[in-house]
Amino acid sequence: MSKESFLTRRLDRGALPLVIGDVVAIVVVLSIGAFQHYETGFLLDDPVYLAAIYAPFLIGWAIMAPLVGAYSPGAVESAKASLPLAIRSWIPAALIGVGLRWIGVFHGGADPVFVLVMVVTGSVGIGIWRAAYFKIR
Repeated sequence: MSKESFLTRRLDRGALPLVIGDVVAIVVVLSIGAFQHYETGFLLDDPVYLAAIYAPFLIGWAIMAPLVGAYSPGAVESAKASLPLAIRSWIPAALIGVGLRWIGVFHGGADPVFVLVMVVTGSVGIGIWRAAYFKIR
């Protein structure tokens, strides 16, 4: 029986490019949505407000990605393994993010359409990033 901890088996040092790219992909997806719903000047003048848009979803991602294995040794090996792990991580991460908004920890709501949009657009954004990463790697 291995003495490695659960997280040691779930986190591979070689996944650092995936970590950076995933966070950028999530921020890009959230930024697109934010700039569609708010005036650019308002968001640029109040970076704390913009950070509060990102925070609940990045918290959800930080919890779920290691648990599901988005940065495990297998996720680093191929797109075939990496994309499903990322999407399976994003779905509950998005639900955590929406939940944090719904209970009032962060501003925003949890309209069912918004939940669906977050799950789909986040999955697409992370999926496109990871597919591109494995194409150019």
